[in-house]
Amino acid sequence: MDEERRIVAAEEITADGTVVFTAKGGFETTEGILTRLDDGSIVAYTNYCPHWRDVRLDKGSSALVRNGEIVCGKHGATFAKNSGTCDFGPCEGAVLDTFEVTVADGAVYLTDDEWDSAEPGLSEELDLSSGSRIDF
Repeated sequence: MDEERRIVAAEEITADGTVVFTAKGGFETTEGILTRLDDGSIVAYTNYCPHWRDVRLDKGSSALVRNGEIVCGKHGATFAKNSGTCDFGPCEGAVLDTFEVTVADGAVYLTDDEWDSAEPGLSEELDLSSGSRIDF
């Protein structure tokens, strides 16, 4: 596997939390989150709430994961870990975008052809989390 696409050691991904990473491709940068499913597999979703795309699900210390769902800390929306589908909240029915990832040699690698490289942590180029906002 290509070291430029290595995100983290697979053992760092748990079923009760998320690990944030930054993906880069050409001039684009975006963030994703990794989480472990009940069957032990690892999935990757975009690190934003579809309701407000400037709201991070994981601000760097894990998104809240409860009862098999990822919870948006801003809106309380919940996303099924196994599908990324919002089943409660203002974006109900929306689906988190995914990244293709592979586990090899004890590490998680970004294998999505849209992206050239990945690294653990939040993007320094992006600040998706806005200040306060009033929602009507």
